[in-house]
Amino acid sequence: MSQLIACRNAHGIVLAADSLALDLDRKEAMVPVKTERFLPLGDHAAILTGGAPEGTGMCRTLKRFVAEEALRNVEDIYRAALPFLASEYELFMRKKCHVLPVDPLHHVHFIIAGISSPDSAQPYRMYLLWTKKSLPQLDGDEIELAYTVPRRMGLEYTLGRLCKENKPLDDILPLVRKHMEKLGQEQDEVGPPFTYAVITSEGVRVAD
Repeated sequence: MSQLIACRNAHGIVLAADSLALDLDRKEAMVPVKTERFLPLGDHAAILTGGAPEGTGMCRTLKRFVAEEALRNVEDIYRAALPFLASEYELFMRKKCHVLPVDPLHHVHFIIAGISSPDSAQPYRMYLLWTKKSLPQLDGDEIELAYTVPRRMGLEYTLGRLCKENKPLDDILPLVRKHMEKLGQEQDEVGPPFTYAVITSEGVRVAD
């Protein structure tokens, strides 16, 4: 499993992720594994990955692609990432899953966040990419203010309200940290180490 949290307002973006995933051992039994679920995509964008631990490798490959193409605008990164990650996911599925519908263990989802054009009315943007249930492909859409995967509607409502009020990121980050650590204590499928990061005009910064 995994837990991703993302929200944004006029001050920037707050991101959080745990490190727990489920994988199959040689006896086809599910075992917990640690994986890196947060990855910067250059100086002003980042990606979170949830679901199958192989999503981390897909993100690393995407990071190299973004660097090679010199992509900085998060909208450009998203438009390039959707077909790129869909291709990477198809390669993964050919190795791991040969039947439909897709086993939930093989689902992946991503949140791409960063800065769009400097003159944009809303410079901070976030996008969700997720596994379609019927086909081994990805779909995507823009996130408005706050989103969690799996969905935590109470937390989303609170974060959405704070973002509408344009609260400073330093006020929002402690709330995100508190909820993530609480989930880590209460949910077996959510586990440390936890990663917290912010994206502002100064770039991507991992919080202490």
